[in-house]
Amino acid sequence: MHADDPNITWIEEPKLGLTGRMYLPLLAQGLTTTFKHISRSLRGDVVTVSYPDEEPVIGNPLIYRGVHRLNKDAGGRVKCVACFLCATACPAHCIDIIAEESPWPDREKYPQSFTIDELRCIYCGMCEEACPVDAIELTSLYNLTGRSREEMIFDKEKLLSVFDMTKDKEPMQSPAMGGTAT
Repeated sequence: MHADDPNITWIEEPKLGLTGRMYLPLLAQGLTTTFKHISRSLRGDVVTVSYPDEEPVIGNPLIYRGVHRLNKDAGGRVKCVACFLCATACPAHCIDIIAEESPWPDREKYPQSFTIDELRCIYCGMCEEACPVDAIELTSLYNLTGRSREEMIFDKEKLLSVFDMTKDKEPMQSPAMGGTAT
């Protein structure tokens, strides 16, 4: 492409006037926004919570997307059939499954290993939407912390323990799979 090409339209940089060259209008606009926020907090319209000391109130915790869990069926077995649909649907590629032949007659395979990197996850919910047997769900547990990267990689046992912690407070979402409708 050459500079004298007739298909190129050259655009001149606009000339700034006096107010455009001075930063005072922009400064005044920024200060106006700041004073609006200060006046709202002085009136008590904004509630600030000191998080570690006070727990925030979440309006409907059942629609919050937090830590994953692997659901169990009525027999206490993992519901996952290792179809890899959750790993395929995951845009962050944080789910890793190793399948093994199932010892039960009602399914072909089950996950020998199921890991989720919670630091990589974007909590979009695509994994639970893709799962045909509702084996994976996002819970309302939001205070997820760890001291190392390895602690934030949840394996099958840890995901099943999250199910045990949350099964009474948060029943499975799908009525067809033994849960309640929301």
